[in-house]
Amino acid sequence: MTADISQIRPASRGWLNRIGVQNVSLLIALVVLLAIFGALRPDVFFTPRNLINIGLAVTILGILAMAQTVVIVSGGLDISVGSIVGLSTMVLAVAVQETGSIPVGILACLAAGLLAGAVNGLIIVYGPVNAVIATLGMMSAFRGLAYLMNNGNSIPIVGDGLRVLGTGTLLGLPFAIWLLIAVMAAFVVFTRETIVGRNIYAMGGNPTVARLAGIAVRRYQVGIYAMSGGAAAIAGIVLASRTMSGQPASGSQGLELEAITAAILGGCALQGGKGTIIGAMLGVLIIGVLNNGMILTSVPTFYQLLAKGALLILAVIVQERQRARTGE
Repeated sequence: MTADISQIRPASRGWLNRIGVQNVSLLIALVVLLAIFGALRPDVFFTPRNLINIGLAVTILGILAMAQTVVIVSGGLDISVGSIVGLSTMVLAVAVQETGSIPVGILACLAAGLLAGAVNGLIIVYGPVNAVIATLGMMSAFRGLAYLMNNGNSIPIVGDGLRVLGTGTLLGLPFAIWLLIAVMAAFVVFTRETIVGRNIYAMGGNPTVARLAGIAVRRYQVGIYAMSGGAAAIAGIVLASRTMSGQPASGSQGLELEAITAAILGGCALQGGKGTIIGAMLGVLIIGVLNNGMILTSVPTFYQLLAKGALLILAVIVQERQRARTGE
């Protein structure tokens, strides 16, 4: 039975509008997961330290999932983000090694991510190549380039300025979590309040109509993939601050699957034109709680991988059933 939103009190309707009616089921799923793992490990799960650990664990994934949401909303898909994270950490490490400057390393890292994303966009738009094929190919290319930078080995980074991001706190919360909150706020404002954000939804909904309406679809597509690469570079900075090294693969491999899973779990339609940042973040939290809970309850690693794959398939099935029911 579907609740009649007209019967809900005005205050409740305002809350639902802010959260998104479509995200209520995600909130319920998150609460259920919290209750299950809290009951299984009451001695550990709800401790402040473990809750902060969950937040830290989803920081990198959250940044990537929000960027992936924008890509999917526009009608695309970026499978190369995990490789760009690894490549960007290597660029950061090499730049710091050569110049001795953390700010220069961070700028080089961001430039590398933006450039890698722009290359994806140019291949997709002017190839033209299907987004899945293009980013799948570039995933391997970027990973190979990261390996070539130091023969497959990591590169240590020296500098307290970067270490602070990985270990520092503000008001009891790690800097990395504050960075995630800031990135989320920026994405929410961008998608909800700007003309560019609204145009991206229009592109994903119907690219032909968007083009006829005067939206520069090709330019937007290149910009969107460049943004995705830039977000991957920010995630790379967070990863480098934790490991204090450039890592060609460790810590970044598999992130693309989790980012796509979180975005789709959060309500993104693979056909484009539908999805929210809040939904994606709820999807990220569900994955983070699931990962943490399975580790605390000593679930073997291969079962964890099975659960993540099943979660992606389940999310797509639910989305397709909803789409068929609404006739979209």
